[in-house]
Amino acid sequence: MPRPSDPRRQEFVAGMRDTFPLLLGALPFGLIYGAIAATSGLSMAAAIVMSALVFAGSSQFIAVGLVAAQTPVAIIVLTTLIVNLRHMLYSATLLPYLRDLPQKWRIPLAFWLTDETFAVTVHRFQKDDASAFKHWYQLGSSIAMYLNWQFWCFLGLVLGNRIPDAQSWGLDVAMPVTFIGMIIPFVKTIPVAVCVLTAGAASLLTLSLPYKLGIVVSAFAGITSGLLAQRLARTGRIRK
Repeated sequence: MPRPSDPRRQEFVAGMRDTFPLLLGALPFGLIYGAIAATSGLSMAAAIVMSALVFAGSSQFIAVGLVAAQTPVAIIVLTTLIVNLRHMLYSATLLPYLRDLPQKWRIPLAFWLTDETFAVTVHRFQKDDASAFKHWYQLGSSIAMYLNWQFWCFLGLVLGNRIPDAQSWGLDVAMPVTFIGMIIPFVKTIPVAVCVLTAGAASLLTLSLPYKLGIVVSAFAGITSGLLAQRLARTGRIRK
């Protein structure tokens, strides 16, 4: 680890610090994931490995719910794949700032990339300063989120059956609220607003679909409407 006065260390610590307010959003979600995983048929080892290697809160939550419902494996894979497609957009946004880094940096940063880390990191990269170590900022944010998520998931697994009917507590509302809070600053154009509103409306309309297929439908609806709105904006039919 760099010396305290080293700019790399300063960026790393700043990334952890700026991510701190978002850590609490993972607390109830991680606990509930662990509690549900413990009663869904997954072994503790399998649940821990999923948390450590998948590291995708929404996908893990959906996956254990589908496992508990004895959903076909193909549906589980398809649903989690669609949910995680947003990370391709995150990566495309950050690529211009990371393209010159060696693979030993880009691979772990890609693995650790989460919604929260993207939200704080993209603002850091967009700041106009001469720092050559902004990737250390992303690393700090990533490590903070990773350790935080593993801790709460493990605690949920340990408590397991001691948390009766965890889903009925309503604590999982913390994650959607966190997502909304992260999305709002990026809604600066009409196409993005159309995408967000369409996906939100579609998710409500398709809530009753089996196997959580409403997530897949809503994702495609949001993307399609956003692309259409962007095309209309380019032709001047709507404002950007």
